[in-house]
Amino acid sequence: MKFVTAVIKPMKFTEVKAALDKAGVSGLTVSEVSGVGRQKGQTQVYRGAEYSSNMLPKIKLEIAVSDAFADTVIAILREAASTGEIGDGKVFVFDLAEVLRVRTGEQGDLAL
Repeated sequence: MKFVTAVIKPMKFTEVKAALDKAGVSGLTVSEVSGVGRQKGQTQVYRGAEYSSNMLPKIKLEIAVSDAFADTVIAILREAASTGEIGDGKVFVFDLAEVLRVRTGEQGDLAL
């Protein structure tokens, strides 16, 4: 099993979620986060004053999938989240040792 964590631009969330739904991804955790990377922040003008922020809003997705489905999910994330511009995000893939569905006691792929 794999645990896929993706950090994407907020404007791409709807498109990414629709693509994952279409592929049959049944479980997804979503968090609003902020961070900084190569994009190095942004400058905004508010009431005539210029403000600089290096922490940009992002969406963090966490998805647990079977080994067989991991490459498909990664490809979907890459395609649906891409704008071709700096700051599109990152996808991290970790080995997932165990999963337990609390309600039923199912474990492993059955719990996904």
